[in-house]
Amino acid sequence: MRSAFRKKEPRYPVDWNQFPAGEAIRQAIQSCCDDFSQRIFGYHFVKLGNLSVQIPLPKCSIRHHIHQARIINEQTGVLGKSHELPYVENSIDGFLLANELDFAQDPHQVLREVDRTITQSGYVIISGFNPYSMTGLGKYLPVKRGNMLHDARFFSAGRIKDWLQLLGFEIVEQRQILFSMLFFSYQFNVSPKWQEWLNRYCPWCGSVYVILARKRVWPMTVVKPKLRLEPRFSPVGASMREVTQIKKCRSQL
Repeated sequence: MRSAFRKKEPRYPVDWNQFPAGEAIRQAIQSCCDDFSQRIFGYHFVKLGNLSVQIPLPKCSIRHHIHQARIINEQTGVLGKSHELPYVENSIDGFLLANELDFAQDPHQVLREVDRTITQSGYVIISGFNPYSMTGLGKYLPVKRGNMLHDARFFSAGRIKDWLQLLGFEIVEQRQILFSMLFFSYQFNVSPKWQEWLNRYCPWCGSVYVILARKRVWPMTVVKPKLRLEPRFSPVGASMREVTQIKKCRSQL
């Protein structure tokens, strides 16, 4: 497997409007992430990256949201890089990485920082572009060259899940959304029933996937040694009958 690190840093998007059909992509990801966020409880939730901070989560039970971005804008609360998080260990209950790994120079380091700062039962929501979809095919076609989508790295959902599982995360749920070509500004109107059918039987053709994972830290239990019972003393080589006969002979003498 090729290394995920790139010597040359890819272009980094500042806003969803830099993508064709960017608003439709943002709304679809927001709907899915808002549903996932209802399962996350705690005190602190971090939206990591410029795309993540532009996704509101009104249904999230955590009210303290930290908006960390690389490029300052109206929603930015903390200015910093995704692979160098300014948080102490085991302090964040949830993370949102909206297509952040698709434009990261070293996505492994980003996930390691998330693993370092997340609590022992924290959640992470990750969205990304599917390389096996029509949009993934369009990346290699001479269509809309110079578009920000051509700079996306298009990691597969299986690869992202492997990285998460190596760090001790449990994959809770995965959804496929946006069953259309995203290199054009228009968006096909897919009914919810049709989208559910495609998600169940043709998940490979969804242009965007959203993964919900939970950190699992199994506590260590002390294995106590088994009690060793000392064997009782038992005379060997003589029975009680022989002992009584010897005593009687001695008394007669």
